[in-house]
Amino acid sequence: MAKVLNRPEIADTLALRRRGLTLTLLTLTYFFSFMDRQILAILLEPIKRDLVLTDTQLGLLSGLVFALFYATLGVPIARLADRTNRRNIIAASLAIWSAMTAMCGVAQNFTQLLLFRIGVGVGEAGSGPPSQSIIADLYPPEKRASAMAIYSLGVLLGGGLGIMIGGNVAHAYGWRAAMMVVGIPGVVLALIVRFVMVEPRRGLSDVARVAEETDEPLPGMWHGFLQMLHNGAAVYLVCGIMLTSLVGYALTGWGPSYMQRSLGMSMLDVANYIALPAALTSAVSALVGGAIADRMAKRHGLHTQPWVIAVMKTIAFPFAVGFYFIDNVPLALTSYFVASLFAGAYIGPTYALIQHLAPLRLRAMWAALALLFTNLVGLGLGPLAVGRISDMLAPTYGTESLRYAMFAVALLTPVPIFCYWRAGVLMRRHR
Repeated sequence: MAKVLNRPEIADTLALRRRGLTLTLLTLTYFFSFMDRQILAILLEPIKRDLVLTDTQLGLLSGLVFALFYATLGVPIARLADRTNRRNIIAASLAIWSAMTAMCGVAQNFTQLLLFRIGVGVGEAGSGPPSQSIIADLYPPEKRASAMAIYSLGVLLGGGLGIMIGGNVAHAYGWRAAMMVVGIPGVVLALIVRFVMVEPRRGLSDVARVAEETDEPLPGMWHGFLQMLHNGAAVYLVCGIMLTSLVGYALTGWGPSYMQRSLGMSMLDVANYIALPAALTSAVSALVGGAIADRMAKRHGLHTQPWVIAVMKTIAFPFAVGFYFIDNVPLALTSYFVASLFAGAYIGPTYALIQHLAPLRLRAMWAALALLFTNLVGLGLGPLAVGRISDMLAPTYGTESLRYAMFAVALLTPVPIFCYWRAGVLMRRHR
């Protein structure tokens, strides 16, 4: 009998003892997620030539089609994650999207490639919300932004290394081989996640809130959405990250093509000399941004974290815009790297704050709702908008049409800056 009573304590101790390992595995999973998602960026030009596609079709493959399934399926899967074992959902999802990425390498036309990209989106829908929910259970509020910042390294390093690996493999063996090389290892990682990661108890790091909320029935999906809608700070945070992602996905998705078309760089140059340094710069931005956000929260309250993001984005904005109007390659790339140094600071604090504002038993669902809007608008419309605008401007500007299309999207940045500022104001009023 004593052994039975002690089992929850033993499980909690094991979960906390392994939380560093769990965070590492979740970060690696996110790494593979973004690598498989973003590898298309460096492969757009050879795919365009091989399959004879337009920029609009490439924008669909990069954004909208993937995002529709990735974002919409995220909500019901998150609902499942709030009820069942999150680790198993993450492992199964990782196996699915990795296999679909590898299958992209055998596509013979636009339709086949489109279907395999849908498969990638379906798989990736089950990763983010349960991962964020697990991290929130393992780390208390005063450490959560830093933990989420570490988790966000999967985005920043995954995108950069995906471009580097994809570019080099594509240069040597073609774009189809590149898809297979980045897809297959994810299946192995899925097995490691399934048999090594420990599923933590919900609310493990929020003892006081557990006492208040665990006796309440699990709210319905619609009620959960209404709860988020009536939380003004959460709404502004979601709007902030949604519009930031629209600009970010648009510019990172087309960045390698822009460097090749307008700056005269080769695919191999972008892969070897831009991708990894940009990823590392953004990683530093995320880690430092998360640490600053946690320090500011400890000293002045959590409401200061959105303001940290707003300040970082304001500093990055002129350098991001300047990148599209500097023809000197070294100066243009310097502007690009300076922007990257500040632009990645938003990810960790934003998702940490959403998890803090969410009811304990709706953490995965709130994460999924945030990802729903972020990816439908950001990932779905960002790359597509750039591709469509580029096609429209091509008769006038030729190969330079992409430059002006990306500049037009970058000009949206002040809107999310305002959203983050406003979120901080609302959080200060209700603390």
